[in-house]
Amino acid sequence: MSVLFVVALVVLAFVLLFSVVKIVPQGREYTVERFGKYTRTLPPGISLLTPFVERIGRRMNMMEQVLDVPTQEVITKDNAMVKVDGIVFIQVMDAARAAYRVDNLPYAIAQLCMTNLRTVVGSMELDEVLSQRDAINTRLLHVIDAATEPWGVKANRIEIKDLTPPTDITNAMARQMKAERERRAVITEADGEKQAAIARAEGAKQAAILEAEGRREAAFRDAEAREREAEAEARATAMVSEAIARGDVNAINYFVAQKYVEAFAELARSPQQKTVIVPSEMGALVGSIAGIGELVGLARDQQGGARPAPAPRAPRTRGSVPGTE
Repeated sequence: MSVLFVVALVVLAFVLLFSVVKIVPQGREYTVERFGKYTRTLPPGISLLTPFVERIGRRMNMMEQVLDVPTQEVITKDNAMVKVDGIVFIQVMDAARAAYRVDNLPYAIAQLCMTNLRTVVGSMELDEVLSQRDAINTRLLHVIDAATEPWGVKANRIEIKDLTPPTDITNAMARQMKAERERRAVITEADGEKQAAIARAEGAKQAAILEAEGRREAAFRDAEAREREAEAEARATAMVSEAIARGDVNAINYFVAQKYVEAFAELARSPQQKTVIVPSEMGALVGSIAGIGELVGLARDQQGGARPAPAPRAPRTRGSVPGTE
């Protein structure tokens, strides 16, 4: 009998111990109720309760939680039907308010997100809904955070996961996108051809300018060469003239021989000349020059008043002068 009594006392002690000593894990907070009324909140760690008087009311998760927003169909401002879903990130900041001011906190927040998502998307056109997700997220976050603040909950982020327009609208958008890309390709190609044409025209212009400058430089050089050649010819003629005036027969012989050689060269280069007969002896050319020199001397003597006997003519060789036998 005494053994059963001892066992009963041990069991009662363990029950009292477990009901009095509470260990709260990290990231959680427990509310304490005394006779059903909230009294305090137990932080993470070990705590003691008053036996038979206090008990644990709600075990609240204080870590950030992710809640799914169910898919729903929303009519946009321009009467387009889209399917929208999302996720919301929340965190309980006050365990007591989250436990006793709202029943079924996850469900309440999900319904709040759905209704506000329908309101925000319904006030926008389809193009805005598809292109301004960040604006939708910002507006939803502001509304949800303000609505959950009395519950001791903070909405950290809200993200739209998927926006699905109807199939016919999707096909129309695809065709529109294709047409827009083709238009941009045509514009880009036209711009490329325009730039290429401008570059070719600019190159042709530069080439023409350089060619004209080259022709001008060449003409200038040719004119300068001809001028120098004429000056040299004039100086040579002046020198020969002065030599003739001084009675220098050698200058006359040189001048006549030079002209003779040039005339013979032109005769050889003539396209109508089939056969060219050259002197058999180069001495004939010298004899012709000497004869010319004697004629010049005779003319000079005649100008001086004397009339000497005519000098014998230099022997002529057959074929020494073009056109002679």
